[in-house]
Amino acid sequence: MEKKIGFIGIGVMGKAMVRNLMKNGYPVFIYTRTKEKAEDLLSEGAHWKASPKEVAEETDVIITMVGYPHDVESVYFDDNGIFAGAGKGKIVIDMTTSTPTMAKKIFEEAEKLGMDALDAPVSGGDIGAKNGTLSIMAGGTEEAFNEVRPIFAVLGNNIVFQGEAGAGQHTKMCNQIAIASNMIGVTEALVYAQKAGLDPEKMLSSISTGAAGSWSMSNLIPRVLKDDFSPGFFIKHFIKDMGIALDEAKKMGLELPGLALAEKMYKTLAEKGEEDSGTQALIKYWR
Repeated sequence: MEKKIGFIGIGVMGKAMVRNLMKNGYPVFIYTRTKEKAEDLLSEGAHWKASPKEVAEETDVIITMVGYPHDVESVYFDDNGIFAGAGKGKIVIDMTTSTPTMAKKIFEEAEKLGMDALDAPVSGGDIGAKNGTLSIMAGGTEEAFNEVRPIFAVLGNNIVFQGEAGAGQHTKMCNQIAIASNMIGVTEALVYAQKAGLDPEKMLSSISTGAAGSWSMSNLIPRVLKDDFSPGFFIKHFIKDMGIALDEAKKMGLELPGLALAEKMYKTLAEKGEEDSGTQALIKYWR
């Protein structure tokens, strides 16, 4: 019998992930703060619960995909949170990009309750969520990881156990650090091409398959050329992630000037009202 899955947080990524789970035969019980946002999923067969606590009571594996570390804390630790409805043998998986510290706090509380916890943030944006091709980086116990691997296999195709609790979140920070400077590079290349009078699409066809190629160049810059700034990943959430990475780097005595520059540029855009745009809207920094 398939495990019953709880899913909390039905945003751009979460909605597509729930659809993939249902398509693969998993019963999915969902909660999000605004029920209206979940109506389409409910019409497709998802089951509604009125709180994270009720989701946890009903299911075997509870996945969270919310916005910020304070949302994660609330969803797990509030009076109507997951841990209030949790029981022995259940597994919680936080797929939000949150802090390694929060991942360890959840792991320790789960352990006290006879549960398992994994921090398993993802990369791949709305495209990866829709196609079930996310990169999933997990921290926790290897036993729990192996138990839920069939679920991860529905959501992603690059699934790696990284180590103890918090290791998934640290790996996601590495991911975001690499993306941050890369986004500056790919948008600067486009600005340069336009100033030089090149055809941007021809330019991309030449450089995207060589050493300059990247996921962002292949998937996000074509959106820029169509003036499509819809969020596969919100600028406001990227700023949050960069802040976490800079805080963690500071604790380790590391200076990350490329990341600091990217954060400054994205904050400038957010102040101009672009916080709900996708990360490809960095091009507007030059406009």
